[in-house]
Amino acid sequence: MADTGTTTPRERYRAQVRAEVKERAWEQIATAGASALSLNAIAKQMGMSGPALYRYFAGRDELITELVRDGYRSLADAFRAAADAGAGLSGLAHVLRDWALEDPQRYFLVYGTPVPGYHAPDDITAIASEIMTALLDACAGPPSGGPDTPLAAHLEGLGERWTDGRPASPAALGRALTCWARLHGVLSLELAGHFTGMGFDPARLFAAELESLTGTADA
Repeated sequence: MADTGTTTPRERYRAQVRAEVKERAWEQIATAGASALSLNAIAKQMGMSGPALYRYFAGRDELITELVRDGYRSLADAFRAAADAGAGLSGLAHVLRDWALEDPQRYFLVYGTPVPGYHAPDDITAIASEIMTALLDACAGPPSGGPDTPLAAHLEGLGERWTDGRPASPAALGRALTCWARLHGVLSLELAGHFTGMGFDPARLFAAELESLTGTADA
């Protein structure tokens, strides 16, 4: 990328160091999981002292937040691009699977077991709401007189929590939540290796689950 002259050498160096720290963090996560993330270990790998590295990240939680934010942002952008191109629920589902398979460690950091003692800041929730908004739009159907399932009735009025204030019908909420849970279930099992040795193609199972949810087979 060409230098636009809008940043100072110090700012560029800081951005470079932060990017390298995140790369090292992903290597640690792939080896031992996010709960074992250590800034001091990263500093040693980079030939820096622990205190020096803390000038770039105040602590483990700030580093995890950056990684989680990057993960959510990449999926939200991928969903938005697909939705803008006219993708429906099936299209978004395949975007989700492609994103997950591209970087399983990123997937598990965002959607796997929570890191003990870590709490994401509010801006992470705002990015997650972009993802849910795209999903709800894909699940929206014609207006109905009210909830069409017991789950939809239970979810009535919760849409604004999921989409940062944007309303959604109870029926769309029910469809979106069911789809989200079932597709993530298949993906989580696949990425964790639980289908290994079972002799079938996980992509076929994902497609079958999606067909069950949408009533339409992939082309």
